[in-house]
Amino acid sequence: MMDDIQMLENVERYIRGEMKPDERVLFEQLRKTHPEIDQLVVEHTLFLHQVNELGEQKAFKSILHDVHIDLAERGLINSARLKGKAKVVYLWKRYRRVASIAASIAGITTLTLIALVWSLSPKADTEKLQALSRDMEKVKKEQRDQKVVVNNLQDNIKKQIDPTIQFKSGGTGFLIDGKGYLVTNLHIVRNARNIAVQNKKGENFNAIVVFTDLQRDLAILKIEDDNFKSPGIVPYGISKSSIELAEPIFTLGYPRDSIVYGQGYLSAKTGFNGDTLSCQIAIAANPGNSGGPVLNHNGEVIGILSTRQPSAEGVVFAIQAKYIFNAINELKSRKDTAFEKVKISGTSLLKGLDRVQQVKKIEDYVFMVKVN
Repeated sequence: MMDDIQMLENVERYIRGEMKPDERVLFEQLRKTHPEIDQLVVEHTLFLHQVNELGEQKAFKSILHDVHIDLAERGLINSARLKGKAKVVYLWKRYRRVASIAASIAGITTLTLIALVWSLSPKADTEKLQALSRDMEKVKKEQRDQKVVVNNLQDNIKKQIDPTIQFKSGGTGFLIDGKGYLVTNLHIVRNARNIAVQNKKGENFNAIVVFTDLQRDLAILKIEDDNFKSPGIVPYGISKSSIELAEPIFTLGYPRDSIVYGQGYLSAKTGFNGDTLSCQIAIAANPGNSGGPVLNHNGEVIGILSTRQPSAEGVVFAIQAKYIFNAINELKSRKDTAFEKVKISGTSLLKGLDRVQQVKKIEDYVFMVKVN
């Protein structure tokens, strides 16, 4: 029984968007492998929708009731439930209440109701009520239309940065596909409630986690923001092979608000304590550089900057870039059509260019990753 209750709570949190990115990814995997959970999500979504519809119907009936009272108090219709005339103060309070309720449902309702009251001519009560009913149906339809517009606006707002969120700088990420897929370190975005990425122009975009690899400290993000415009084809290639000792490398990252360039060389083909998943590079790196690309002289990404050794100056470790291909292949194996179109290239378009030109072409594809 407790398991059922807990599952229902998780379903509600999923529907209301209250899950953390990692939780949401795991729950969506659960939906795909357990049809009964997927069915529960569908049924509960329908149930919540019906509850909302019931609330709107009650609010609308309240409006009709108040208008009926107003018309009766003014003597425009007969009502066995009300006798005598209302005071001016009572009428004012009643209209103010109607306006408040109507405004919460649709902005046009108050003006429509007032127009109805003053435009009724001294005809038979039946005709007045019939006219009122027709106009109310019209108002109700307009409210439904407005609800569609509001829902669309809300969907768009959800895909844009909430200005009330206080983000802090987390690290760096870089595009592997121009459609908005980025690679960064998992330790940057792990347990984050909200994620934003910022380009060199200072523009911020919402992002979500779509893949994590705890062993390799990798995460793939997807920019989900209507304001995001693809900068185009990614100019650098992702290398599947390692580079040679002493080979020069360079990085771009966000240890501060503006993008920072650094250069160094490969000092070891393995990482800390002989870790074969990473390599060691000699370069100056600061907090915020993590997740940034490590590139060779041809403009090929050979690694992702990960950690530095606190006890040694300029000793930094990078995850080998070949694991990006592994991550994408695993992402595509989930049989989600959204990921089938993700493409990463092993060919660099920067070969033969000098370093200044390479950096100019790369910096539009490197982002600051911010979390809260």
